[in-house]
Amino acid sequence: MALEEAAAVHPVDKIPPPPKMAAFGLQHVAAMYAGVVAPPLIIGESLGLSAVQRTLLIGASLFTAGLATLLQSLGIWRIGARLPFVNGVTFGSVAPILAIVAQPVSGNPLSVVYGAVLIAGVLAFLAAPFFSRLVRFFPPVVNGTVITLIGLSLMPVGIKWIAGQNQSAPDYGSPARIVLGAVTLVLVLLLNRFLKGFWNRIALLIGLLIGTLLAWPFGLVDTSTFEQAPVFHLPMPFELGTPSFSVSATLSMCVVMLVAMMESTADMIALGEIVDRPADESTIAAGLRADGAGSAVSALFGGFTCSAFAQNIGLVALTRVRSRFVVAAAGGILVLLGLFPIAGAMVSLVPQPVLGGAALVLFGSVAASGIRTLGRADLGDPFQQLIVAASLGIGLIPVVQPEFYEHAPAALRTVLDSGISTGCLAALVLNLLFSRRKAAAEAS
Repeated sequence: MALEEAAAVHPVDKIPPPPKMAAFGLQHVAAMYAGVVAPPLIIGESLGLSAVQRTLLIGASLFTAGLATLLQSLGIWRIGARLPFVNGVTFGSVAPILAIVAQPVSGNPLSVVYGAVLIAGVLAFLAAPFFSRLVRFFPPVVNGTVITLIGLSLMPVGIKWIAGQNQSAPDYGSPARIVLGAVTLVLVLLLNRFLKGFWNRIALLIGLLIGTLLAWPFGLVDTSTFEQAPVFHLPMPFELGTPSFSVSATLSMCVVMLVAMMESTADMIALGEIVDRPADESTIAAGLRADGAGSAVSALFGGFTCSAFAQNIGLVALTRVRSRFVVAAAGGILVLLGLFPIAGAMVSLVPQPVLGGAALVLFGSVAASGIRTLGRADLGDPFQQLIVAASLGIGLIPVVQPEFYEHAPAALRTVLDSGISTGCLAALVLNLLFSRRKAAAEAS
């Protein structure tokens, strides 16, 4: 009887043994660490913060990302998708935040940012049940297109990690970086091919570790963070800025939050397909509430807008570890990294070329899941073919040419510069258009 009950538990709700759960959780943190620390690092540098202040800003982002991830994966009441869903600072908020802090204000410019994020988070929480009703407009042809687009849109991120973020840097696209990325890619593939059981599940983590050790002799491992990171620091409310309010800043962050909600909806649908627990309307509403609540709490502790991390969806697809408690363990690790910045400095040792080589597999896994979902659509129907073709083309515009919309109004660029958002909107509109036309043709 006990065996039958255990077998009835969905893989998403299974609790692995603590050692495995910790290893799987650490793997999730390694996959998303660079994405969490990049926004506060960029914002801190633009504000001219000292090294210690930047460290505190990064620590706050890690701490709040951990809280948001715990909220999403474990859930409280009707808050949290209760899926292996990782949350953290969305990179889509960086450009609007930089625009806000560039405006002349009296006092701490971060205070205006935190006020805007706080209001946007509360409004997102309240709007979640209405926004979640969009799920009825996501048949397989839309789901598959959006999931595929998520994977393809992330590919440039991995490639930039390999080549370098700054084209004027001396080592940009250097043979050492490219070889290191390629070696890591091959390592991850070979480890997934030949390792068995538990070791197969942490193949990515092993690949990152070996890649980091190989990078050390080439001087690509940066240890300077240890010189700046304090051993322990407890993030306190309003420590980095007491929220103050600006109408223009709030409107800007509300648009960012709207885009984040759209991407989170697409990510939850993608993750539901991967873990064989489809994200219904109530799941999406709960997940969006967690995005809003996580963002509001983040603003209090010095973080920024929180949203889904698509690279971790790729990790779930790659490792086939579907337990939400593994992601909860990752959330706990993120909280500890926020409390112990010196530990976060250890994770940051992984060079970006190594991370980029592994990321190509992760992001490709997301795209492959989208293609699998498209297999359930009727692509023999020319209308559905057009939906896929046009939506992918529109969604890839800002991916292939990031400056394509540079002459568009700033408010629109927040949406247009997100290939996931534009592709998702295109797929939704085209599906409505062609499904009605097909229904009319069949009726006549």
